[in-house]
Amino acid sequence: MEDQYHYNTNEEKIVKDSHTKEIDLINRDPKQINEDVVKVDFEDVIAEPDGTHSLDGVWKLSYTTFTVSKYWCYRILSAVFGIPVALLWGFLFACISFCHIWAVVPCIKSCLIESQCISRIYSLCIQTFCDPFFEALGKVFSSVRVAVRKEV
Repeated sequence: MEDQYHYNTNEEKIVKDSHTKEIDLINRDPKQINEDVVKVDFEDVIAEPDGTHSLDGVWKLSYTTFTVSKYWCYRILSAVFGIPVALLWGFLFACISFCHIWAVVPCIKSCLIESQCISRIYSLCIQTFCDPFFEALGKVFSSVRVAVRKEV
């Protein structure tokens, strides 16, 4: 993970703002999270088997129509809904982060602390009552010998 703090010559701590960082306008999927999901081309959707071919002009026009309509439809949808959906996703992940930081982690830490206390009490009870009982039981049955004989 990248260091968020930089120190200048006066040893002042300067916080690097992740909200104003430069974004890559060429490679918009640097972690390739949509590598195999949304790469849908004409050949992936429409195919004519041998013996069932449309006219060449229809095939070329279908290809062009599919490609151009997919391109512009995506651009229009992203222009209209991109910012509101990004706002919703930002809000959702902010809520998830808030709940995780202020509720989930403290709850887990509290449960771990309580379970350590209960674990010590449980361990003490086992050592006090069960260990002597089973140790005595082991001494009683330690002199028992079992012999297996095969009768013909």
